[in-house]
This record gives sequence, C-alpha cells and structure tokens, in this order.
Amino acid sequence: MAREITDLQAEVRTGTGKGAARQARRAGNVPGIIYGDGQEPQPIQMNYNYLLKRLKQGRFLQSLFNLKVEGQPDVHVICRGVQRDVVKDLPVHVDFMRIHDESRINLFIHVEFVNHEASPGLKRGGTLTVVRHEVELEVVAGDIPDHITVDLTGKVIGDVIHIRDIQLPEGVRPTIERNFVVANIAAPSGLAASDAEG
Repeated sequence: MAREITDLQAEVRTGTGKGAARQARRAGNVPGIIYGDGQEPQPIQMNYNYLLKRLKQGRFLQSLFNLKVEGQPDVHVICRGVQRDVVKDLPVHVDFMRIHDESRINLFIHVEFVNHEASPGLKRGGTLTVVRHEVELEVVAGDIPDHITVDLTGKVIGDVIHIRDIQLPEGVRPTIERNFVVANIAAPSGLAASDAEG
C-alpha cells in the first residue's frame, strides 16, 4: 500500500538572494531551499524541465522524495510549496522540508472508489457524488499511503459516506476531528424530480 520513495535530483546552489536566484533561472534551473530537522537551510537548484515534468506527473505535494544532491548524503523530503510565476503559472521557486521516516506529517491523500458494480444505488441509476477527491490525513512519513479506498458494496441511493466509514491504513488519522462527508449516492435527476412532484 505504501508508495515507493522516488529519487529527486538537485544541485547545490551557490549564493543566496535575488541575484543568485535570477542567475539560476537564467541557466535553466529553478532555485529552491531544503529546511527543517534542526539543520541549516540548504540552497539548491533543480533543472527546470526536470521539475516541470515531475510536477505534471501529479501528487508532487503528497509525495515523499529521496533528494539526491551531489556531494551530500541523500535526504528524505516533502515539498512544502512551489511558487509560480503569476502570469505564466510556471515554477520559479521550490521549498522542501527534511523529514525522518517516523515523522508524522499532514498530507492530502487521494480517495479511490471501488466495487461500483456491487452498489444497488448505482445499479438503479444513482450517481456517485464525490465531495472530496482528496482528504487531508496525518500519516507517518516512511509509510505514506498511495490512496485510501472506499468500498461501494451495498451502498444504496441516499447513502452518505463519511470519513469514519472508511477503513484507514494503520497509523493514519484524519487531521479534522469532525466526521466530514467524502461522497454520497444521489438519486438519478429524473427520479428526484418525480419524487418531488409526487
């Protein structure tokens, strides 16, 4: 269930401040910083096209990475922010936070729905209305689930699926105390209209 830790390549960035950041961008790199874990912040840079490709793969802010910086020991990080150009919407700066495998962190995790065919409500023409495609959960950094699964078996029209109805992986818990709605099975629009008239 836990996802693979992906390697991410970066280089040490010499110099800090706006001038050094501009120089990095001119050379086709995106400046960034690694911070946290009681260590000094480390200025880095990543190849622009390499970073853009990774961002387009999705879930960049939900993934634990093994950051490889030449001449330094590998470090586990999560991305805590990608600043984008306001006009072009392209990355101009990236922030990474160092973490230990046993650190507890809050991440948005994808929700996957299974067994649509085993739901009487959907068979009768009901619609699965997803309220949250991702849910913020507190997870252990070394064991980040790829997704959480909602089993639709037996769900009928009118059923509401709350976070507490979902079997979460061990050690994972919601960041919000409230038992919020993740999805529901809505009546087909024609049926809902005829019910209202009747």
